[in-house]
Amino acid sequence: MEQDIRFCKTSDGVRIAYAASGAGYPLVFVHGWASHLEFWAKMPRGEEFVHSRLAEHYRYYRYDARGWGLSDRDVTDFSIEKKLLDVEAVVENAGLDRFAIVAASEGGPTAIRYAVEHSERVSHLILLGTFAWSPPPATPEDRALLQAMLMTIGPGWGKDTPEFRQLWTARFMPEADIDMIRWFNELQRVSGSAQTVMALIGSIAAIDVRDLLPQVQTPTLVAHGRGDLACPFEGGREIASMIPNARFLPLDSNNHLMLPGEPANDVLLKAITEFIGDPSATARPSAAPGGLVTILFTDMEGSTAMTQQLGDEGAQGLVRQHNTAVRDALKAHAGHEIKHTGDGIMASFASARGAVDCAVAIQRTLAAGEGVRVRIGLNAGEPVAEEQDLYGTSVQMAARVCAEADAGEILVSNVVRELAAGKGFLFNDRGDHALKGFEDPVKVYEVSWQE
Repeated sequence: MEQDIRFCKTSDGVRIAYAASGAGYPLVFVHGWASHLEFWAKMPRGEEFVHSRLAEHYRYYRYDARGWGLSDRDVTDFSIEKKLLDVEAVVENAGLDRFAIVAASEGGPTAIRYAVEHSERVSHLILLGTFAWSPPPATPEDRALLQAMLMTIGPGWGKDTPEFRQLWTARFMPEADIDMIRWFNELQRVSGSAQTVMALIGSIAAIDVRDLLPQVQTPTLVAHGRGDLACPFEGGREIASMIPNARFLPLDSNNHLMLPGEPANDVLLKAITEFIGDPSATARPSAAPGGLVTILFTDMEGSTAMTQQLGDEGAQGLVRQHNTAVRDALKAHAGHEIKHTGDGIMASFASARGAVDCAVAIQRTLAAGEGVRVRIGLNAGEPVAEEQDLYGTSVQMAARVCAEADAGEILVSNVVRELAAGKGFLFNDRGDHALKGFEDPVKVYEVSWQE
């Protein structure tokens, strides 16, 4: 499935590459070992891999963490505090309000801490083949093996020949065929340097989030392969036993990175989709007293004339086309539908970036079809939330801005333009508008959305 690769910057100035694919409820993958967004797509039979198949059910976000892949590589601090900044940058840049997290391997501890610190944003937490802490080798044999593996990194990690990385590949996927072995050997090489790998391994030794496990409030699914060599099965069992009400799913697999076509993929995918269910069924307006949100209105062009021309049944077909386009875009950009207005839909967003992205997606979808044209207006403010609706001046202004737009246009108030500044949008100044019910003129901008 095609992925849309973008870049964002963390609060400490590191550039992070992330990709989105699929449509539906947002699901964010927290990075583990070795990542390269472009090379992941070259996995043999990748369409059979569980992560590829997640994009068939969700708006699936994955990223190259600092030091890896397409992200900035000149970093040496891989502490959880720094890796949390990567997650926060992706979530903010993608405009996500509430979403699920799936985390694997070394990404698990980061996801656990993020879920504890941002429980209001994480709806579901799925932990796959991970750990809460990394105990030192228990026997002389284990210590000798770890030392041998570490000695392969410095002299051979970046070499064209894969024999140095082969030992790591065998730990991650002992049952892989020759195609998968070649792919993973190369993935490790292109993902990061020997210095990155050594610094990351050093940071893992300092990880211990066991004290956070009882604090996890998010519904949690812990899945772990019974024969996992890289992250032993006991680590997953420990996590599940310490997170309140966590569900534990043993997987019949010996691979840390499960192989395409492996039966455990089907078991895991089914478990994830059933675990997340339909979050939209319990969606609530993303606003509370004192909370800044962005309000979006759509309005279909000439709905009355359309009904007279096409008849009730024909007009209703176009309404359904509009509704589908808007609701698909809301799911993809973490928007909450507040209500259907008859000629359009009102929605709210936690970020201006997400709202404008959604508006652009709606216009592009409808422009590719026939018969439906809409005007879209956006404003941001602090509305009053009551039951499942939003009220107040900020909502009224969004509706008035929408009314000023022509069919096929997206108009935003100045506050939305300022909130979305630097996010890659082009705004055209449409001047001051006298809006009904507002004493002072309001500065309005048009969003350029055509490719």
